[in-house]
Order: sequence, then C-alpha cells, then structure tokens
Amino acid sequence: MSRVWGRILVDLRNPLFRQGYALMANTVITGVLGMGYWLLAAHYYSPEEFGRGQAVITAMRLFASLVALGFVGALARYLPVAGRRTPELILRGYGLAAATGGVAAVGFLLTLPLWGETYSVLAGFGPGLFFLASVVVWAVFTLQDVVLTGLRRAPFVPLNNLIFGLVKMGLLVALAGALPSGGIFVSWVVPTALALIPINFLIFGIVVPRHTRQAGTEQQPPRLREIGRFLAGDFPGTLSILAIVYLVPVVIATQVGEATFGRFSMAHTLASMIELLAMNMAVSLTVEGSFDRSQLAENCRRALRRAFMIVIPITTVAIAGAPLILTVFGPAFAEEGTTLLRLMALAVLPRVLIEVYLSALRAQSRARTLATVQIGLAVLVLVSTLALFPFAGVNAVGYGLLASELLVALLIFGNLRKILGFGDTGRPAVTQGSSRTA
Repeated sequence: MSRVWGRILVDLRNPLFRQGYALMANTVITGVLGMGYWLLAAHYYSPEEFGRGQAVITAMRLFASLVALGFVGALARYLPVAGRRTPELILRGYGLAAATGGVAAVGFLLTLPLWGETYSVLAGFGPGLFFLASVVVWAVFTLQDVVLTGLRRAPFVPLNNLIFGLVKMGLLVALAGALPSGGIFVSWVVPTALALIPINFLIFGIVVPRHTRQAGTEQQPPRLREIGRFLAGDFPGTLSILAIVYLVPVVIATQVGEATFGRFSMAHTLASMIELLAMNMAVSLTVEGSFDRSQLAENCRRALRRAFMIVIPITTVAIAGAPLILTVFGPAFAEEGTTLLRLMALAVLPRVLIEVYLSALRAQSRARTLATVQIGLAVLVLVSTLALFPFAGVNAVGYGLLASELLVALLIFGNLRKILGFGDTGRPAVTQGSSRTA
C-alpha cells in the first residue's frame, strides 16, 4: 500500500497525471453521488416519475451539449496557449454553446408531440421555459469544467461537483412531498444554476488573470481562423460522438415505457461513468500535448498505462457484480439491466485506445482524421443499435457499442502505435519526442 501511495505522490508532480487523476476523482465522486441521488429518487418517487425524470434530464443534456461538447476538444487544445485571448475564447464558447443549445431546445419544444408521451410533461409555457433555461445553464456548466482543466486547474472540478451533488440530493428529498411530479428535474437544475456563480468567479477573477500573467506578452495566442479550422474538423466528429452518448438514450425513451426506460437508464448511466474514466486521462493528454508537443509520445504511453491500470479492475468488478450493483435499485433493475451494464463495461477497454488516439490527434490539430474516426464510430454504433433493437431490445445498445468500438480500435491501432513512438521491436523509437513522429 505504501508503494502505491508513493507512486501516486510521484505522479501528482506530473501535470498530466495531476489533471487526469483529478478528473478521474471527479468521475468517482459524481458516480457515487449519482448512485445516491437515483437511489433516493427511486425511494421517494414513483417508477413512472423516476423514468420521466431520467428522460427529461437526458433530453436537456442532449441539447445543452450540441455545441458545448463540440468545444471540449478546442478548449482543451487552445486554452493552454491562448494567452491574453483566454477570456475572449471562454466567453465565445459559453455564448455559442448556450445560444445553439437554446435554439435546439426551442425546436424540440415546438415538435413535442413527435417525441412521445414521456415528454408531454414539458408541454405548456411554464414547463417549456424552465426546460429552455435549464439547457442554457447546463451548456455553461458543461464547459466550465473543461475551462478549469484547460487552464491546469482540474483539482477544482471534483470539489465543485461534490458540493453540487450534495445540494442536489438534499433538494431532491425536500421536493418529494411538495413536488412529486417534476421534483427530480427541478432538483437537478436549480443547484446547477447556483453552481455557475462561484465557479465562474473563480475562473474570471483568479485563474484567468493568473494564466494570462504567466503567459506573458511574448506568447502569440492562436488566431480565430486557426481555431475555426480546428473546429471545422473536430466539431462534426464530436457531434457524432454526442449522438452515442445522448441521442441513443433519447431514441430508446421514445420506444419504451417510462418505467422500462428508468431501468435501462440506470444501467446505461453506471456504464457511462466507467467510460468517463477513459476519457478523463485523454482530456488531460490533450492539454499537456498542447503545452509541450515534444513529450506527446511519452505522455501517450503514460496515459495508456495509467488508464488501463485504473479501468481494468473497475470493469472487472462491474462485469462480475452487475446483478448485485443493480439490485440496490430494485430486482427489476437487475433483471433488465445486467446484460447491458456488462456489455457497456466491456466496451470501455477498446474505448481507452480510441480516446488516447483522439486526444493525441487533437494535440496535433489533425482535425480531418479526428472527424473521420469519430463519425465512423458514431455511424457504426447507431446503425448496429437500430438493427439489433428489434431482436435484443435495450441490450442492443450494449451489443452495438462493444462491436463498434472493438472494430474501430482495431482499425486505428497501427496509427496509434506510430503516435506512441514504437518501432517494430516494440520499444520506443529514437525519434519519439519529435513532432514528426508525434
């Protein structure tokens, strides 16, 4: 145990691991508090309201993330080198994400009858306006964590989400009696809005000024045209991945009943948290690759080793203990969600390779290849899920993810080896630190 702690303390001196571990800690905190939140929701609210709350929150996150997630790669890539343009870059990201998400939400509300009975709860001016506001709030909330990471302040992220999660759970219980219909969604949105105030004060009042001073006047910030070219390649691909994360559950919600969707969503949420662990180290890799391209190959190898070291044990526990984990929420959750949780957990292993490869491409600004890989993966997942749904039901999501991510991991493996700087002998090549091989 002392050896493990010793290694962790050494790792924390490296910005790559310090950032990655902070984001992984955030995922663990979010996951534990998320389980507690949904356990309380299952206890205090009806199965129909539980499923309806899951569905509405998923739709909100879908529209809020349309542009917000598209800026994740760009902010991680360019904030470290933005210099005096850092505040401008952040505010542009906030504004575009909020505006685009809001327009998409308005389109959703105007076509509400087409989305099934589950979403009828949003009909009317009041519920619709609240949903629209929640989309704008969540868009900014999504980006503020990326901003802290891009400015090498990721340790603030888990602290923010710890407080947010606890407040959210308290409000959920408080609203159970006063607002039995809609209390889940309200308890999710209100703490999110409140969290924006202190975190953005921290960003613009402390972190950004310090980052700008450290950059100095000699650093040339990226031009908007350069960022635009990167987004032109990265955004379509990121939008495709968004379809996997949020659109698939929304489509499932239109095909099954509210109670069934609630059970599906719990297994899907737990598996997605494991997948986030793979993505956390990858985001840190993009940031550090932007600061120092010469260390990209070495950082890629380090990120892969640490990611697998953490993800493999967690995946093993999830696969072996899926029935017991889901039984905590009720026998029906285990009966309907065990296979899905196991399949999605297993799919995280090839996803580690894919995420490290994508982050290396972002650090190199290879936007066209980024888009090709991401769009290809999304098409494979969506097509396979839709094709298998009539035969496998909600488990089609798991089968589609596993098959698609295995195939893409095999296709990109050769190029990933080149980025890692490995030669035919399996040892790092002599030119591993050069930007050409990176």
